[in-house]
Amino acid sequence: MDRGMVGTTGRDRLTVAVRREGRSAIFTPVGELDHHTAELLREPMESSVEDGYAKLVVDCSQLEFCDSTGLNVLLGARLKAEAEGGGVHLAGLLPTVARVFEITGAEAVFTLHETLADALNE
Repeated sequence: MDRGMVGTTGRDRLTVAVRREGRSAIFTPVGELDHHTAELLREPMESSVEDGYAKLVVDCSQLEFCDSTGLNVLLGARLKAEAEGGGVHLAGLLPTVARVFEITGAEAVFTLHETLADALNE
């Protein structure tokens, strides 16, 4: 398994660590995912699908905020991953971020896990 860091990129309000393990690409956004920072997650997610990683796992345990732009990034990645036979798995949602998914109904279209380990083991 490739457990090496593929990259970390960031701005003041968001950093995104990316690594690949087996057939999964794992993203760890830290901070706020919004209109100003969404590309930091969109680009590596899209690249991972293009590189053959259809199971995208997002460790949300350090994601403090997600607005509609961030939600759209995740929904777009979900469509691309599903087209390749995979999907987007969200792990460790903090209550404020989980609330956005609940209010919008987006929780119904993602596979949610309590922990990153649970997401990787599915």
